[in-house]
Formats: sequence, C-alpha cells, structure tokens
Amino acid sequence: MTLPKFISALAKPILGLTLAVLALTAPLSLPPTQPVERYFRVEASQFAYSPGVLQVNPGDQVTIDLVATDVVHGIYIDSYELQASADPGQTARLTFTADQAGLFRFRCLVPCGQLHPFMLGKLQVGPNLLFLRAVLLSLVGLLLVLWKKPLPIASI
Repeated sequence: MTLPKFISALAKPILGLTLAVLALTAPLSLPPTQPVERYFRVEASQFAYSPGVLQVNPGDQVTIDLVATDVVHGIYIDSYELQASADPGQTARLTFTADQAGLFRFRCLVPCGQLHPFMLGKLQVGPNLLFLRAVLLSLVGLLLVLWKKPLPIASI
C-alpha cells in the first residue's frame, strides 16, 4: 500500500475520532429558560418512587406532592436538605426553588422495609448534557456509516 492510499484509508477513522471527541468534550451552551412553576405528584410504594426522575430547570419553583400508598414513606433531597413524610393514603408537600444545578438523589427517610436503602429517585436540575452528548455521538456515528466516498487527499 502506498503512502497516499494509506493516508486516505486512515482519513475517515481519524475524522470520526476527532468528531467523536468534539461531541463528548465541547461545551454545550443552551439558551437559558425562564423559571416556571413545576408540579410533581410522586407516589411512594413498594420501595420505589413514581416517577423516579424529576426534570426541572434552574430557578424553577418546584412543588412535590409525596403520596404514600402502602406504608409510611418519606422523601429527602440530597444537597437541598429538604424532607417530608406521608402516612398511607396521605400527601406531604415540598415546595422549593431549584437554585442548585446538577443531578441530585432523593431517598426515603422513613425505614419502610428490607429494601428501604434502595428506594431512590433523581432530581435533574438543568439540561441532561449526558443525553445531548450521546445524541451528538450517535449522529457522528451515523454520518460515518452513511459516508461511503473516500476523502480526497492530495498526493504527496
């Protein structure tokens, strides 16, 4: 294989790798959104929260109504240090401003059975950048799969 053919054969993988690295590391600047009021009805039962993931934007006014359907359950949101508990058939309310960006766990704060330590949920404050990066990476892969024409490389 001659040097120009070798370089031409490597051009597509090198371009793909470069685009993949850019998709994974490039800063994503998304336009800021206006704060809004977000309401979630979270049911707690059988060692799980439903829904298990709450998505809000920074600055949003968040209200969570915790409804315990089987036994006494609680909710504690890490880093926000907010907590509430609800008796079976009752509702407890948390209201707060999502002023910290990131991914936070919420957990049951009332021992509710053997699987209590695994009763977890997630509060996502801000865009899900991991998902956006995965979409970009998928588009790079699709581009490389569909691209059949070799790159024109000047002869050396």
